[in-house]
Amino acid sequence: MADTTQYRSHDELRELQSDRLRDTVEYAFENVPFYRQTLDEAGIAPTDIDSIEDIQSLPFTTKADFRETYPDGLFAVDDDELRRIHASSGTTGKPKIVSYTDGDLELWHEVMARSMAAAGLDSSDTVQNAYGYGLFTGGLGFHGGAEELGATVIPAGSGNTQRQVELARDLESDALACTPSYALYFAETAAEMGVDPRELPLSTVLYGAEPCTEPMREEIEDRLGVRGYENYGLSELIGPGVAVECEAQAGMHIWEDHFYPEVIDPRTGEPVPEGEEGELVLTTLTKEALPVLRYRTGDLTTLTREPCDCGRSMARMDSVTGRADDLLIVRGVNLYPSQIEDVILEFDAVAPYYRIDLDRENNLDTLELTVELAEAFDGDLDGLRDKVLERLQNALSFTPDELELVEYGTIERTEVGKVTRVYDHR
Repeated sequence: MADTTQYRSHDELRELQSDRLRDTVEYAFENVPFYRQTLDEAGIAPTDIDSIEDIQSLPFTTKADFRETYPDGLFAVDDDELRRIHASSGTTGKPKIVSYTDGDLELWHEVMARSMAAAGLDSSDTVQNAYGYGLFTGGLGFHGGAEELGATVIPAGSGNTQRQVELARDLESDALACTPSYALYFAETAAEMGVDPRELPLSTVLYGAEPCTEPMREEIEDRLGVRGYENYGLSELIGPGVAVECEAQAGMHIWEDHFYPEVIDPRTGEPVPEGEEGELVLTTLTKEALPVLRYRTGDLTTLTREPCDCGRSMARMDSVTGRADDLLIVRGVNLYPSQIEDVILEFDAVAPYYRIDLDRENNLDTLELTVELAEAFDGDLDGLRDKVLERLQNALSFTPDELELVEYGTIERTEVGKVTRVYDHR
């Protein structure tokens, strides 16, 4: 049966969300001591929640709450009801442990299959899954969704890129699922092997797990001769499958029958008007093992409910422009790494590889920007440096303490895991 939920009218969707929010708040209150305590402290009883509009009365859940209740203090079910455990990377401390019941796994497969269908895939396609398998949610999330869709899955996993190129060519893969940085590395490796990336059978790249600016998307599409579709998710909610671009490529539809979105001012916690940038907040509406109320993702984006050309009525979020906790303050100027990337990738003379090094000299923060030149660059190096510096100043009112333009291939590539762009030596 066709999935018609994503096409429901605004009023029908609101009614469904209200029903599910009431159930979720009552369920979390009864089964998660953390939520019982926080709701009691806020003076809120589950019976106070009547409609989805009441969601703003609920307290936020934060990353600190996951850390303080580690490993399973936010679980709502006993161990005998759990079917799987995943975890975040834990790069800034203990990982966030997340859990799934049988019902949660079915939900995950459903929203991932819905996401792939929105990107134009169907049961006739072969999906080469180059996300990492294991505790990271990417690999098994995309795998389960592709199988639910009825597609053929190649569980390639991350790394071993020469083999990945051979698999895509020999097995005629239609879609590649991976991080955006890996898609570029894949294209680069194919060229080094003497394989024209554009001649591979691939027509679609399903990318996510790290920020991707519009110039980087264009680079992926151009190098591989594909259409790229952005996917958004996070382990704390379910993994990938929270939102995806449809074929209109005009923002990512949030599957808000399962994950209710808000955008707030990260400083005040108050909602911002539709279309204004702020921090994305998400609430699970159907999770069993790990219900999450008003989770502050830290991701900065905008939200719109304007009609989409595809006909879906679900809200759309823009690409994440940065993280509320990734703000760089250099000599009094507020910057996000993605803003710098947007500027430098305006230049055809540079490659989509860069790094930012932060340091401190004489109690002052400094920023060094290293940018790779395009592979075929043979122009005026000093002239290019001056143009990039001028553009940074005009666009961001900022110039780095040092801008180094290096030969193509100089900056270390990431074959496994998420790419690192910022190195803080302070």
